[in-house]
Amino acid sequence: MSTEEFQHWEARFSHPDYVFGTEPNAFLASCEHLLPATGKALAIADGEGRNGVFLAECGLDVLSMDFSPTAQGKARALAESRGVKLAIETVDIFHWDWPEAAFDVVAAIYFQFAGPADRARIFAGIRKALKPGGLLILTGYRPEQLAYGTGGPRKLENLYTRALLEDAFGDFADLTITEHDAHVDEGHGHVGLSALIDLSGRKPA
Repeated sequence: MSTEEFQHWEARFSHPDYVFGTEPNAFLASCEHLLPATGKALAIADGEGRNGVFLAECGLDVLSMDFSPTAQGKARALAESRGVKLAIETVDIFHWDWPEAAFDVVAAIYFQFAGPADRARIFAGIRKALKPGGLLILTGYRPEQLAYGTGGPRKLENLYTRALLEDAFGDFADLTITEHDAHVDEGHGHVGLSALIDLSGRKPA
């Protein structure tokens, strides 16, 4: 993560309110029925903790990772206010040593700050970190989002397509990929009509 990118997010998360709200991402919440009753979950680029806290409320042992100490301070406060525990690790995801078969669930929500080469390494890390049969829940923006301008990256190469996700995770069991437009209202960071793509699936056993 470059110094410029780090400073950008630190400044953004320094806002007293929760930039992306305190409720979980809508797609993640819709996948609650897929979650195991117990187990370990990894929340990638979890920022202020809304998604990690949700997973903890569902009974999972959650590692919330992000590179912003400011965001993670807010994540700790949110977890305390909700009466759950998060393991929080300050991580530069581009240089993290992904553990082998360590998690029953990986939640990858809007982490689209990575270009193609870095994204490929992160996707490989996700595969490595999931246990066989482990659940991946991923959502992000499609290229059409550039026209909407309601959140997300401004670089076309950082956006997701069905072909890209099928190439990365096409061998996953129970794979579902859905492309849709929806009104998003997540804090003041994601607001308005958005071009989304959602994926759920399980690492091959």
